[in-house]
Amino acid sequence: MQTGEFVKRSAGAVAAVEAAGLRWLAAAGGVRVCGVRAVRPDALVLDRVEVVPATAQAAERFGRDLATTHAAGAAGHGAPPPGVEGDGWIGGAPLPLGTATGPWGPWFAAQRVAPYLRAARDAGAVDAAGARAVEAVCERLTAGDEALVAGGGRPARLHGDLWAGNVLFSAEGAVLVDPAAHGGHPETDLAMLALFGLAHLDVVLGAYDEAAGTPPGRAARVPVHQLHPLLVHAVLFGGGYGTRAVAAARAALAL
Repeated sequence: MQTGEFVKRSAGAVAAVEAAGLRWLAAAGGVRVCGVRAVRPDALVLDRVEVVPATAQAAERFGRDLATTHAAGAAGHGAPPPGVEGDGWIGGAPLPLGTATGPWGPWFAAQRVAPYLRAARDAGAVDAAGARAVEAVCERLTAGDEALVAGGGRPARLHGDLWAGNVLFSAEGAVLVDPAAHGGHPETDLAMLALFGLAHLDVVLGAYDEAAGTPPGRAARVPVHQLHPLLVHAVLFGGGYGTRAVAAARAALAL
């Protein structure tokens, strides 16, 4: 899987959170993750992954293994990896962490959607009408609307930033990198995989659903779970992502 080391430059606090997330995910015994060699004041030293083209066989194993990772669970929605105190990061944006004791819907609305909606609206990436659509989704999440929150009962152990670029395929199969690890709804990781495309995605999702026993209607709930990453992108990169976030909100409202 690796032949040397890879040095990722980042502030010590950021590197430490990422390292903790990688170790937490590895402890689940599911998907392989990039090995941590050292955390330095200015960098994270990782195993180097030699990337090969994805195959359907590797994708099927990835789906099954991801179900195992999720099933390892977390102490609550928003729970950080062991040893992490304070908030984390997703890309270049802060990520609120802290173990919630209540259900998933209100937590997701308050900690994953609302803060980024405010920031995107302040930056001009989401207009007033779009903000109202997102707020309407938050109201339904907070109310525990089953059409939106199905499958979120037991907190899963999430990668948290599982877009295609953070799934590397080596000769030994899928390897995860760059997590924003925390406890949450398992479908959040799956929706992120679909956001920017992944080789053999249908195979991954089919194997996952078979292994995890995913509740019916998962595909229809994808827009709900994509709201957070789209709003993060709207904050970091601008209005095109804001438009996509509003479209996801309106699709969610149709459920």
